[in-house]
Amino acid sequence: MTLAILSALGGGILIGGAAVFMKAATGHIPGVSGIMGRAIISPPALWCWAFLAGIVGSGVMARFVWGWSVPVSFSQSGWPLLMLSGVLVGVGTRLARGCTSGHGVCGLGNLSSRSLIAVLCFMVTAGLVVFARHYTG
Repeated sequence: MTLAILSALGGGILIGGAAVFMKAATGHIPGVSGIMGRAIISPPALWCWAFLAGIVGSGVMARFVWGWSVPVSFSQSGWPLLMLSGVLVGVGTRLARGCTSGHGVCGLGNLSSRSLIAVLCFMVTAGLVVFARHYTG
């Protein structure tokens, strides 16, 4: 197997294991958009801030401790496009009542038909965006 396949497999095992651990330990499904929403409500859920800090911290460590680089597509896109993308993801997660991690990891694992429809929608959309960015104009 190539390093890319092993890396993807390892990442999937870590994400799946973390989802099972979080559900068992807290009873919450680890959907990042829902956790972000819980973090900003009053009173804030401190475990949510710890979860979000871990996500950001792992990216910072990958960049500055291990020297991993930022994907070229991110560094070439510019802040306005990245911010617009973030807003569109936020709108999409509100429309779908969950995000890729909640629907894709936990919803599909629970055989949720709503999650299956959501995953199909955002995967088709992602594929169309990639196609449009790479093969047009």
